[in-house]
Amino acid sequence: MSKMQKSKPKLIESPAVVSEKLPLFAALDLGTNSCRMLIARPRKSDFEVIDAFSKTVYLGKGMDSSGKLSNSAMKRTISALHVCQKKLISNEVKYTRLVATAACRQALNGREFIKRARKESNLKLEIINPSEEARLAVIGSVGHLKPMTEQVLVVDIGGGSTELVWLDLTNVEAKNRKNSIMMMQSNQLRKKELDKLTGVKVVDWISVPFGVTTLKEQYSDVEEDKAAYAMMSWYFEEYITHFGPSHSNELKILPNFQIIGTSGTITTIAATKLGLLKYDRQKVDGYEMTSAQVGVEIDRYLTGGPDWRAKNPCIGDSRKDFIMSGAAILRSILRVWPTNTLTVADRGLREGILYSQMVKQGYLR
Repeated sequence: MSKMQKSKPKLIESPAVVSEKLPLFAALDLGTNSCRMLIARPRKSDFEVIDAFSKTVYLGKGMDSSGKLSNSAMKRTISALHVCQKKLISNEVKYTRLVATAACRQALNGREFIKRARKESNLKLEIINPSEEARLAVIGSVGHLKPMTEQVLVVDIGGGSTELVWLDLTNVEAKNRKNSIMMMQSNQLRKKELDKLTGVKVVDWISVPFGVTTLKEQYSDVEEDKAAYAMMSWYFEEYITHFGPSHSNELKILPNFQIIGTSGTITTIAATKLGLLKYDRQKVDGYEMTSAQVGVEIDRYLTGGPDWRAKNPCIGDSRKDFIMSGAAILRSILRVWPTNTLTVADRGLREGILYSQMVKQGYLR
């Protein structure tokens, strides 16, 4: 090239253009009640949702009496999985993680169903253990961690199980706490000790084999609404008697303690507390309530009864009973560990899968 010739200027791409070239990730969460999927693209330290799917399939319906997934429930679920498979293909998703939780873990024919689902929908689902489910729920809700939080209790109320994870962050600098939680590996919950790499200490964790569906079925023979609620609340509280620092002489609750709740139960209570005529994720996600406010809202559910709950736009007829079993679980937890700020997270397992996969593949900084 002669001195008179000018070199061609380099094209500087905008962040949006660069982002669009990044691969797509998908996370599917097949629970006791719902089949939900997110497709997203990494964007700086977060991700951008490209497509989503959610369908109520009631996979675990009737399992309490038979111990098995029913044929009708499996058919409903596989129909939903077909939709997911089409979305994965049409969006040309590169990285996927498709998980099944409590219903498939607990059902006698859970693994048979996974094989059938793969054969009929061409989707490879994995049944994850409770510790992995708890870890992903924690990672998914980390966006709501407050900068000065020293201890955090993450509550994930599912359809067939409830995960509680208590973390101590005092050995982590405030600015690094969110990143440290996102770097948690699956074996950390089993260790229950300080992780030398991240500084995060797992104080305690538990997976209670009852969620909104399984707890409701446990007391399906109790017809009176308030009596059923009281019995469910008492039963769940017995399960968590030996969980957490409040039951140990060595472990104490620190002043900067935060509870983050992720589940349909908690987001619904927030929505009705806000008086929403239609569920609005932007108003609910990140909303804060006190234990007393949660109690007042649950009392409204009990006073109004099933008919009132069925007419409420944020509950509806299909969830008028499930909301009470979920409410019994939440109120039991808040009786043991009352708080001035329960942070509501309309996020959880799927987001945790996306974050962990993007970190693993090196696309999130």
